Amino acid sequence: MDLLVYAPGWALWDGERLRCALGRGGIRADKREGDSATPAGSWPMRRLLYRPDRLAAPATRLAANPLAPQDGWCDDPADPVYNRPVRLPYAASAERLWREDGIYDLIVPLGYNDNPVLPGAGSAIFLHLARPDYAPTEGCIALAPADLIRVLTTAETASRVVVHGPEARAPGGRVSAARGRSARSRS
Repeated sequence: MDLLVYAPGWALWDGERLRCALGRGGIRADKREGDSATPAGSWPMRRLLYRPDRLAAPATRLAANPLAPQDGWCDDPADPVYNRPVRLPYAASAERLWREDGIYDLIVPLGYNDNPVLPGAGSAIFLHLARPDYAPTEGCIALAPADLIRVLTTAETASRVVVHGPEARAPGGRVSAARGRSARSRS
C-alpha cells in the first residue's frame, strides 16, 4: 500500500484522507539541497527510526532501529557520505536526528536521492511527525502521531510515499478517525 501525498497538505492511506505538512518550498520535480521543497515522485519507505527513550517501536513490517543521541544525517553535497546517516559530531554539515521538539521521535527515511546519490539533489527526506500546527517542513512529509502510527502499522516493505505534483488534485476518501472530520470542512 502507498501513501499518496497532495498539495497543499493532504495524504491518502487505505482510503482515508489525512492532513500532512509539506515543505515550505512546495512540491517540486527539480528538488535541490536547501530549497525546502518536497520532491515529487515515488519514494520507498526504507525503514523506521525511533526515539527509544520516548516510545517503543510501533508495530510495523518495516525494519525498525532505535536512534541514539549521536545520530545525524549528512546534508553537505560536497561530502562523500552526502544523504547518508552519520555519527555526530561530524566534520561536514549534518542534521541532528535526536531532537528535543519530538518531530523526529518517529522517522521513516524515504528512498529519495539514495540510489545513486546525486550531490546537491536534496537530502534527509523523511516521513516524520508533524508539529501540532502542521507548520511546513524543510522538505519532508509530516503526519499527526496517530496517523503516522496507523501508516506504520499497515506499511509493508514494498510501501512507498507517492508525492504528486502541485497540479494534482487529491481524490476523496473516508475521514481519518484521528482527524474526526472531513478535509473539506477545515477550510
